[in-house]
Amino acid sequence: MNDAEAALMAKVAALEARNAALEEEKRHYQWLAESTTDLISRHARDGTFLYASQAARELLGYEPEELMGRSAYQLFHPADLSDLLNKSPRVYYHDGFYQQTYRFRAKAGHYVWFETTSRTRRDADTGELLDILCVSRDVGRRIEAEATRERLAQVVESTTDYVLFLGPNQQIFSANEAARRCFALPSATPTALSALYQTESLRLLEEVVFPAVERYGSWSGELEMRTDSTSVPVLSVVLAHRSRGAEPGHFALLNRDISARKAAEAQARRHQEQIAHANRLAAAGELASNIAHELNQPLGAIANYTSGALLKCQQQPAPSASELQLPLERIDEQVQLLAQRLRHLRSFVRKRSHQVSPLALAEVVNAACQLCDWQYQQASISLSPKLPANLPRIYADPIALEQVIVNLLLNALAASRRNCDAKTVRISAQRSGQRQVTLSVEDEGHGVDETHQQTIFDAFFTTRDEGLGMGLAISRTLMESMGGALSLRTTSANGACFDISLRTETDT
Repeated sequence: MNDAEAALMAKVAALEARNAALEEEKRHYQWLAESTTDLISRHARDGTFLYASQAARELLGYEPEELMGRSAYQLFHPADLSDLLNKSPRVYYHDGFYQQTYRFRAKAGHYVWFETTSRTRRDADTGELLDILCVSRDVGRRIEAEATRERLAQVVESTTDYVLFLGPNQQIFSANEAARRCFALPSATPTALSALYQTESLRLLEEVVFPAVERYGSWSGELEMRTDSTSVPVLSVVLAHRSRGAEPGHFALLNRDISARKAAEAQARRHQEQIAHANRLAAAGELASNIAHELNQPLGAIANYTSGALLKCQQQPAPSASELQLPLERIDEQVQLLAQRLRHLRSFVRKRSHQVSPLALAEVVNAACQLCDWQYQQASISLSPKLPANLPRIYADPIALEQVIVNLLLNALAASRRNCDAKTVRISAQRSGQRQVTLSVEDEGHGVDETHQQTIFDAFFTTRDEGLGMGLAISRTLMESMGGALSLRTTSANGACFDISLRTETDT
């Protein structure tokens, strides 16, 4: 073999090796096209499928061979096809690169959201379009997530709640329309959180809320926002942004204006206080004879001691001071007693708001018994209060609690009068749980009929001809406003027994 033949053989070998390498590379790219989860396809100028990868089976339900010779345009959603055709000249005549999101019909008839990247291939000499190479992927989940986010954004923007988005350094970088309108927020410039919240609420946010949200993810409670001229009470929900890629220190604050609710609650409290005051006046009317007795007894004593002192002066025009000391001391004692009882009666009937504070239960019970004692004496019914000496102090409003006890004592007296055998109304107290004491008022009447036990606390319900049916209803409301409760003991063996549950100052 001469040199020429050897060189030719070398060139043939090199060409074969090159062809083998190209064939291997072709098989590699073919393998990649068939292995990817994206649909790789090649189309003619009119959109006809010239090739489709195996992903067509998973994404669309078609075998690749079923798509060959079929125009892709026939499978577009009608609403998306016109958009593609209107923009397609960019694919053919400009950069040869185009990306579009559209719906493509699967073999089963449903539509799949595709995002397709297309690139044209042209003849290097003539520039004639040879085919279009496309890579399509299913973006249905992404489209659905974007649609959900858009719907949520529309809800946030249209809600009347004040929605704020907070970035680092407590800067509000975004707010919905309601917040922008109410607080005159600029649309682009970040606003400091301190410009929107009252000082105490801002302190609570910084010291308690944000650390809690960083740890637990959310917080809710009442805060005070502010505008230029007024304070705005809001029910706030604070959320931490914990999505993938979110930076620390990003929060969402949802604030609902509760001014109307606060005003309604204040009105309800005023209405409740007015009703309770009217009830106390009615009770004072029932206790009129007792009030007269309370006033008459010290006034009579004062008159007796005064008469004695005057008589002493008449018998001895210049009596010594020591001779007048005793009657004057007795007069002073009775005057102090009278003043004390008048203050008590005045505080009982006057209009006032509730003031819950720690107090001794025995003192309130004794005051209520003194108010009712004269009527019990007239009815020859014994009033027997027996409270343990070691009871803890309770949390209550003294006048409101006294009103409840007086209502129960008057009801017990009325029930006892209807039973000739009734002799005693008992008042007892005991520890009934952790931080709770129960005060019981039990009579020896005929008890509460079973058919009335569920309605006895309803407003205007009464079994007495002269009753208004408001005493028990008001009493239960007063107890609930103090954090306690009033209930009827259905297992009482003698007459009716009402239990007053009260919070205590310390654990029991």
